[in-house]
Amino acid sequence: MAGLTELRGELDAIDREMVALFERRMAVAREVAAYKLANGLPVLDASREAQVIASRQGYLTEERLREDVARLFETVMALSREEQRRVMEAEKDA
Repeated sequence: MAGLTELRGELDAIDREMVALFERRMAVAREVAAYKLANGLPVLDASREAQVIASRQGYLTEERLREDVARLFETVMALSREEQRRVMEAEKDA
């Protein structure tokens, strides 16, 4: 069995990867915002978000985490929407 220090080190490494992936996701969200602005689309696409949550739940190998994955992606997508709104407001003000 791994010690607590080793386990915490593993969590730290995972968190570094998650932060890098989050930054990538936000960069793409900014590109999505530019597309939506250019094409007159709203930030929120509720049907798309429902599809995303369902598909991400489908990636699970541990079904007991189904609701947790839904909460995770609800939060991530809310942050993405906030980033898109910031970009779109900045473009409108420019």
